[in-house]
Amino acid sequence: MRLYCHRGRHGNLLARGVVAADVANQRLKASVSGWHKVARLAHLTQSGGLDAVPLADLPALVAGLARAHDQLEAVVTTGVARVQLALDPLRAEPAVWGTFPELARARGVEIASGMFVTAGEDYTSLDSIRRTGGVVPDGTWEENWRNIQGVAALAARLGLRLVTFHAGFLPHEESDPDFRKLLERIDRIAGVFARDGIALGFETGQETAETLAAFLRMLGRKDVGVNFDPANMILYDKGEPLAALRTLGPWIRQCHLKDARRTRVPGAWGEEVAVGAGEVDWTACVETVDGLGFKGDLCIEREAGTQRAADIRAGRLHLESLVR
Repeated sequence: MRLYCHRGRHGNLLARGVVAADVANQRLKASVSGWHKVARLAHLTQSGGLDAVPLADLPALVAGLARAHDQLEAVVTTGVARVQLALDPLRAEPAVWGTFPELARARGVEIASGMFVTAGEDYTSLDSIRRTGGVVPDGTWEENWRNIQGVAALAARLGLRLVTFHAGFLPHEESDPDFRKLLERIDRIAGVFARDGIALGFETGQETAETLAAFLRMLGRKDVGVNFDPANMILYDKGEPLAALRTLGPWIRQCHLKDARRTRVPGAWGEEVAVGAGEVDWTACVETVDGLGFKGDLCIEREAGTQRAADIRAGRLHLESLVR
């Protein structure tokens, strides 16, 4: 198993760091001076990377180089060797973020996998994300389908083998009209990724483990699996993490390691906290993952708090002590 650390959904960092368990991890904020930007531009010019850049795009490119440099300097400084990349910025703003993969390679940082979000998501409350999340809503489906095709093409160019996302709240009953609709949409989405050998991972938590397992059995695709998140089971109040982990074991492609405290108010969010400060039993979780024979990545996630990088570093140290 490899510890795999990344920023939260609403965080400021583009990249998600992925590292072997014995490699120092996670991002600290880094400043960029003008000479760093010039050095990056000079490197790209010498390598031919700017040959096809229109003059009008140079300001955006310079800004993108600076932001990418922030990301990579933080990664390199802390010893991260691999990252999971949020693919939507590259798809939507190629003039700003399009150089990131090249810069990452130049710094010896590998892009190991990707993720995307869907249009219209509103995480203000459980009710709002239930109505707006994933590819369930008809009002955003066409936009999401266009974006997803772009993400799939980008993932293929980057040579990725796994991309994850929140599909939305799965219907509990097969008789629900949304069940068949979502089944067809997920099959269509998986198909566009599968053309280039890319697996799709559902991020868990917005339904019970039993509901997700039943959906995956009905879907019947070996290239669609689960990105398991124990904290989401607590945050969404959808069951006990360890029981859910065992239920979903056959489909797990990747794990998010995030901690939380369950809500005391029905219908409200739980509280996300740093790894080790919540209700997840990490010793039992790691033992269960190991018992399942899982060989993929363990991904530390921190979506809240004011010191996310420090929290992720502390979580990494805690978890490494359990997996060694």
